[in-house]
Amino acid sequence: MTDLNPAIAKVTDRIIERSAPRRAAYLDLMERQRDAGTNRGNLSCGNLAHGFAAAGDDKAAIRTGAAMNIGIVTSYNDMLSAHQPYGRYPEQIKLFAREVGATAQVAGGVPAMCDGVTQGQAGMDLSLFSRDNIAQGTVIALSHAMFEGALHLGICDKIVPGLLIGALRFGHLPQILVPAGPMPSGLANKEKQRVRQLYAEGKATRDELLEAEAASYHGAGTCTFYGTANSNQMMMELMGLHVPGSAFANPGTKLRQELTRAAAHRVAAIGWDGDDYRPLSRCIDEKAIVNAAIGLLATGGSTNHAIHLPAIARAAGIVIDWQDFDELSHAVPLLARIYPNGAGDVNNFHAAGGIGYVVRELLGAGLLHGDVLTVGGTMADYASEPVLVDDELRWQAAPETSRDDAMLRPVATPFSPDGGMRLLAGNLGRAIIKTSAVAEDRWTIEAPCRIFDTQDAVLAAFKAGELERDVIVVVRFQGPRANGMPELHKLTPALGVLQDRGFRVALLTDGRMSGASGKVPAVIHLSPEALPGTDGVSGPIAFLIDGDIVRVCARKGEVLALVDPAIWAARTAAVPPPPAVGVGRELFALFRHHADEAEKGGSAVLAAMEAVI
Repeated sequence: MTDLNPAIAKVTDRIIERSAPRRAAYLDLMERQRDAGTNRGNLSCGNLAHGFAAAGDDKAAIRTGAAMNIGIVTSYNDMLSAHQPYGRYPEQIKLFAREVGATAQVAGGVPAMCDGVTQGQAGMDLSLFSRDNIAQGTVIALSHAMFEGALHLGICDKIVPGLLIGALRFGHLPQILVPAGPMPSGLANKEKQRVRQLYAEGKATRDELLEAEAASYHGAGTCTFYGTANSNQMMMELMGLHVPGSAFANPGTKLRQELTRAAAHRVAAIGWDGDDYRPLSRCIDEKAIVNAAIGLLATGGSTNHAIHLPAIARAAGIVIDWQDFDELSHAVPLLARIYPNGAGDVNNFHAAGGIGYVVRELLGAGLLHGDVLTVGGTMADYASEPVLVDDELRWQAAPETSRDDAMLRPVATPFSPDGGMRLLAGNLGRAIIKTSAVAEDRWTIEAPCRIFDTQDAVLAAFKAGELERDVIVVVRFQGPRANGMPELHKLTPALGVLQDRGFRVALLTDGRMSGASGKVPAVIHLSPEALPGTDGVSGPIAFLIDGDIVRVCARKGEVLALVDPAIWAARTAAVPPPPAVGVGRELFALFRHHADEAEKGGSAVLAAMEAVI
C-alpha cells in the first residue's frame, strides 16, 4: 500500500488532536445510548404495541424483536425532481428487507426544499436553516427507539447534511444513505449558461430563457451539473456511507433498483447482533471527514461544503476548519472537470469512470485514507463500479484509464496540481474562494468596491450601466445571522457579462454562492459577517464604503481593504436592514439569532447542542 501523503497525514493528525475531547464525549454518549434504553427491547408493552399497530404482515416480526427493524427517513416530495423517485422506495425497501428476514417502517419524513426553485427568491432565506430543521426531523423520526438500523432517502443541498447531522445523534445504529441518481442529460449546461447571459443583457426573451431552462431541467433525478447535490453524493461515497457506486446511476433503471435492494440487505447485515457491526458513529470519524474533503477538492465540488462538512463533523464530535481545507487543497490535485468547471455533466463524468476511478487514483497515490470503516466493506471497495450480470448486481474494478480525459484524469497528469479551494484571510476576515473554474489571470483582483445590501440592488445597478468598470461587488448582510445566508447565484449571469466585456470583476460577500459558482472570482462566506454578533460587534465588511480599494488574491490567500488604518478606525458600521418577514421567514428568527459563523457550519442547533454536552 502507498504511504499516506505527509500533508494529508499532518492535517488528519491535527484534526484528531483538536477534536479529542469532543470526539471522546460523543462516542461515550453513543455507547450509553445503545446500552441505556434507546432500543426496541426496552420499550414497554404499550409503547411497542403502538409501534407495530399498523405494520400489517410485519407485525409478528416487529413484535417478537427477532429481526432488525429498519427505520426509513424520507425526504420525498414530487416537486423536487431529485426526490420525486423516492415515492415508491418505502414499498420497495419493505420487500427487500423481508428478503433477508428484516422489516422496515417509515420512521418519518423531513422537508426537502429546492434551491433551484427558490434561488434569488424570498424562500432562499430559509434554505440553510432547512438543514437544521431536517436534522431535528431526523432525530424525531428515530427517537421512537423502534429501529436497529436506518436508511436515509435524500440527495440535495441541505438535505443530506441535515439527515447526517440528525442520524449522528443515533450513531449507535448502522445507517446507509440511499440516493436516487441524476436525470439523464438534457440541454448542454454551456448552452444554458449562454442563454442566461444573453437574457441578462436583454438579448434573449423570457420565453427563450424558460425554454432553455426546461430543456436542461427536464425530468426526474438530480440536476446534472456538479453543484451541491451531486457533490453530496460524491462525499457519501468517499465517506463510505453508500453502497459502492450508488451515486450516479440514473433513476428508473434496473441498476438503480438493485442498488436500493443492496442497501436494504446491507444495513441488515451490519447490525449489532451480527459479527460485522458497523455503527454510523464509527464510520464517520476524523479520517472519513478528511476523505470527504479530499474528494471534494479532487473533483472540484461545491463551495457549500465548506459550511456543510464542518457541521457534519461537529455532529460527530470532530472539529475541522478552513485552514484544513486550504492545506488539503494544496496537496490534492484536481482530477475532474465537471460543469461548471468543465463542459460535461455528472453523467459524462460517470461514463468516464466516475467516482470509482477517482477513488482508485487517490488510494494509489496515497491521497486518501484507506483504513476507514465503511458500510460497504473497505475504502478499496469503492474503487469499483456496479454492473448487472444476468439482472444480478455485481461490482467490477473501476477502469485503469479514463474513458474521457477531457472529463477525468489521473493523478500523474491532473487538470491542476491543487484542488482549487482556498482560504483567504486579512483585515476583512476569513473567507473561501473556489479557483477551479476561474482563469489564473483572475486569481488576483484589486479594484474599487461598490457596496450593496441585496442581490436585487446589484442587478438594478448592472441594468443601469453603473458597473461597467473594474469593480469588486460587495454584497453584505447576507450571513447566517442576518438573513439565513442565501445563495447569490442570481448574480452569476450579470457578473459573467461584465467579465466577458473585459472588466476585472469579483464578488465579495458574507453570504453563499451557488454550488454551481463558476468563472467569476467569488470571495464568499466572509466571517465575521456584517450583522453584529452576540458581542454587539459588526464584522469588518460593515465598515467598507463605496470606492474603497479592495484586494482579493487566491495565490497569497488575502482579502484586504486597502484603507488607511486611521481612516478605518474613525468609521462606524453600516446600519443593518430590518429583518425580512413573509414566506415564513419570521418563524426562523430563533435559528438566525443563535447561528454561529460559517466556518463552524452556520448552525443554530449545533451551537445549542454543544452548550449542553
